[in-house]
Amino acid sequence: MAEHANALTPISVEINGLVKRFGDFVAVDRLTLAVRKGEVFGFLGPNGAGKSTTIRMLCGLLKPTAGRATVAGYDVGRDAESVRQHIGYMSQKFSLYNDLKVIENLRLFAGLYSVPANELRERIEWALEMADLKGQEDLLTGTLPGGWKQRLALGCAVLHRPPIIFLDEPTSGVDPISRRQFWDLIHQMAQEGVTVFVTTHYMEEAEYCNRLALIFRGRIVALGTPSELKRDAMKGELLMIECDPLGEAVEALQSDPEVADAAVFGNALHVVVRDAQAAAPGIKRFLRDRRIDVSRVEEIRPTLEDVFVSLTTSSGEEAHTA
Repeated sequence: MAEHANALTPISVEINGLVKRFGDFVAVDRLTLAVRKGEVFGFLGPNGAGKSTTIRMLCGLLKPTAGRATVAGYDVGRDAESVRQHIGYMSQKFSLYNDLKVIENLRLFAGLYSVPANELRERIEWALEMADLKGQEDLLTGTLPGGWKQRLALGCAVLHRPPIIFLDEPTSGVDPISRRQFWDLIHQMAQEGVTVFVTTHYMEEAEYCNRLALIFRGRIVALGTPSELKRDAMKGELLMIECDPLGEAVEALQSDPEVADAAVFGNALHVVVRDAQAAAPGIKRFLRDRRIDVSRVEEIRPTLEDVFVSLTTSSGEEAHTA
């Protein structure tokens, strides 16, 4: 996927050493990054990694413990109200009122975002068209299918046409077709110059982003385009091993000094080693010596999931031994 942003494109979101503590717990640990105008930037990580906490700070909803961040040129710690006036925000719960009609939700959010009265009709028409909900204005929001609700929530979040949108796990609980349609809308907005900052734990969704930060235990463990991360961020090379039984093979490989990590992927194993070609014959012998039937061993290109598992495993070990 081609990137929309380059070094000459203005910065929309800038984060320097951002920290958030809750008592002794460090939820966000010294994050530093910059997101440019028109970029679809992904925050990828498991639940509890610090993604939502970061988004809430960037939206001016939560004050940082330390560090600094600016959104649309406004400091999130000192000028949270100005930040909120220049962004759209959509959470995984969609923030809609289920007992209101579609049109009533749109009017309510237009009021909350101070959409001028003389622009109200045109903005609502635009949002209905963008969300593909023309003709559905009088339906109760609570009766809408998940994908429709999701598009309505996006329409409500961007009624005031903000230059930056924050989407916190926006496709959680919707079907794959609706998820894909939603991402088409996101890229349409980015092409019009809107900056999109999105959190997700879906690996396949991360491929739709121009750039990604992989976050684990409050820290960024890798940053780059999806292709850069798959090419450069993996700590080692990857073998795909078809064998039986898989469970016994994974357990056995934990004691093989050639193996940095091993995990089940579908009906095979993905095994991280320093040198795939050199390690393959030895691993095959190692498993067969333990009466594990090996039908295939080959080097493969890592997926984002492989990269993430490799990086978070090593990060977790470093944190544990530190």
